[in-house]
Amino acid sequence: MSRRLVVEADGGSRGNPGPAGYGALVRDADTGDVLAERAASVGRATNNVAEYGGLVAGLQAALGIDPDAEVEVRMDSKLVVEQMSGRWQIKHPDMRKLAVEARGIAQQLGRVRYTWIPRAQNSAADALANSAMDGRPVHRDAGPAPVEVEAAPPAEPAPVVTTRTLLLRHGRTAHTPERRFSGSSDLDLSDLGRVDAEAAAQAMAGRGIEAIVSSPLKRCRQTAGAVAEVLDMPIEVDRDLRELDFGAWEGMTGAEALAANPLAFRRWRTALDVRPPGGESIADVSARVAAARARILERHAGRTVLLVTHVTPIKLMLAAGLGVGDEVVHRVFLEAASLSEVSWSTDGSSSVRLVNDTSHLRPDPR
Repeated sequence: MSRRLVVEADGGSRGNPGPAGYGALVRDADTGDVLAERAASVGRATNNVAEYGGLVAGLQAALGIDPDAEVEVRMDSKLVVEQMSGRWQIKHPDMRKLAVEARGIAQQLGRVRYTWIPRAQNSAADALANSAMDGRPVHRDAGPAPVEVEAAPPAEPAPVVTTRTLLLRHGRTAHTPERRFSGSSDLDLSDLGRVDAEAAAQAMAGRGIEAIVSSPLKRCRQTAGAVAEVLDMPIEVDRDLRELDFGAWEGMTGAEALAANPLAFRRWRTALDVRPPGGESIADVSARVAAARARILERHAGRTVLLVTHVTPIKLMLAAGLGVGDEVVHRVFLEAASLSEVSWSTDGSSSVRLVNDTSHLRPDPR
């Protein structure tokens, strides 16, 4: 009879995303004895990514104990259990990578099954995850001389630095009135769009802006240029702030795209990993916008930065600031030349201060 092992795994994040860590342990299913414990930081990540990290570490520890063992994985994350059982899709790219790694380890073991348990029954793995987030990693195996790897005594905590990002959508173009997709189309501002840009530029004065970063597309660089002229400062360009590429749907309205590709359009409206024909998915854009955000926050830490960009990148920044899923992009509307604001702190916290403000575009009541 094959040996039976139980893996208990958990993960957590202080900020979601924020400083994250996982915990995992392996028990003998018959005696309940703990045979291995693991805890480690995963840097800045979400709860779900940290939970997958715990799953991978637990399966790896079980493989090291007995490659022929039958393993029951117990987790209080219904999401991970359902996804690894094949009943739910995995849409987040980082989670997909970890799930592939976990499945590769599971294939080297005997039978592996996944069981959801209430959080109260997963306290040991939860305690290990918190140990990791507190800077105390653990690598302990059963034996006469278990080893725990302790972090060096913590230094004085670094001061929390907060960076303020003002998110300005570009002004109107020829596509704006009919709400045509203009992701990768390099359109100029229309006459009304130039009016939008001038109004936004005047509104940016006095807001303490210390840097301007723009998408490379002309409608954003023209809008950023109006602000730069008022504030007398240069413009940085970040290619990852460009709009979603709508591929074959460029220049179409939603109704026209639906008529051209009914199934693809309906799926794109409800899934994050579906691409328009020849274009990008929301998940594709999310990955590059997250990379741009990380670079900008590192380069301009503690400053007030104006990002001049497009609808989709701004919505994804708002989703990250709120700590919610990227599917929110289909539930937020942003006007041309509207202003939003998110603050980001180095302790992993963030706050959305403003969404779709167009007060600077209203006619003067006088």
